[in-house]
Amino acid sequence: MTAEKSASIETEAAVWAIVGPTAAGKTAVSFELARRLGAEIISVDSRQVYRYLDIGTDKVSPADRRRVIHHMIDVADPDEIFTAADFVSGAADAVRRIRARGRVPILAGGSPLYYRALEGNMISESLPSDDAVRSELDAEAESAGTAALHDRLASVDPDRAARIHPNDKVRIVRALELFRLTGQTATELYSAAGKMSGLRRIEYFGITYDREALCKKIERRAERQFQSGYPDEVRFLLDNGYSRQLPALRGFGYRELVDYHDGKISLDEALAGDIRSTKAFSRRQMTWFRHFCPIIWYDISKGSAERAIDDMEFRMREGILSSGAGDDLR
Repeated sequence: MTAEKSASIETEAAVWAIVGPTAAGKTAVSFELARRLGAEIISVDSRQVYRYLDIGTDKVSPADRRRVIHHMIDVADPDEIFTAADFVSGAADAVRRIRARGRVPILAGGSPLYYRALEGNMISESLPSDDAVRSELDAEAESAGTAALHDRLASVDPDRAARIHPNDKVRIVRALELFRLTGQTATELYSAAGKMSGLRRIEYFGITYDREALCKKIERRAERQFQSGYPDEVRFLLDNGYSRQLPALRGFGYRELVDYHDGKISLDEALAGDIRSTKAFSRRQMTWFRHFCPIIWYDISKGSAERAIDDMEFRMREGILSSGAGDDLR
């Protein structure tokens, strides 16, 4: 295989994916579908790539991974920079190896950014980074406020600033870091960069759930996680030197428990914050996934998960592709 081909995951055949908001049931659906088809699952989850982040990411158990092979789980340490390009590379390798063994790859997870990268909608170049510069900008954000950094970004790169919320410290700092390191704006760098090669076509199965019932599921899951050692998991990470500022520890749930261990909030407040942030994230997920195409939606909130899985299995076995976006099965 040439280097050029190994860097791409273009394929004539469609790759099937299961998407939807967090806690809707993607894991259970994908697991049963993979079991029926003898398939393997490629996790499309930006937090499950990290080792030691197990309870908070609701990671598939080792026992279940022995029953159905999963890929792209536990592939990076929490202090590694893991990019969308890294994910595409790993997923590329997984797709090729799964198909070489005559098996079916199933993408499953709720990270829209990673799906967009798989579709070839992300830049391929690795742009420079510097921990010292980023730490300096983080410190400025803490002292002067994120809004001040956003104003600075607007003065050098108004187009990029207009696309970033004034409270989005991570993206503001990254844009300013790039400008410091290269002398070019993020807008210029992203415009000049080439796009990743992606899958020729992804066929999406969308899992939906009644909003009120989904919120209840999110609450119950968070309570179970907190009772099953989630605070201890975060304490372990901090005790082993992982920085509070790492992206892996700034996601919802983890950031609240970091604040708890720092004595800033109570455990009950950490739980409430986790639930609140998770619900907000699930709403954003649905906003993103509604634009995915082609996609077939299944509402499984009324005990129809079995019928949805039956239909997915039939389509995958027969190679029946979606005709377009917005197809609903109720």
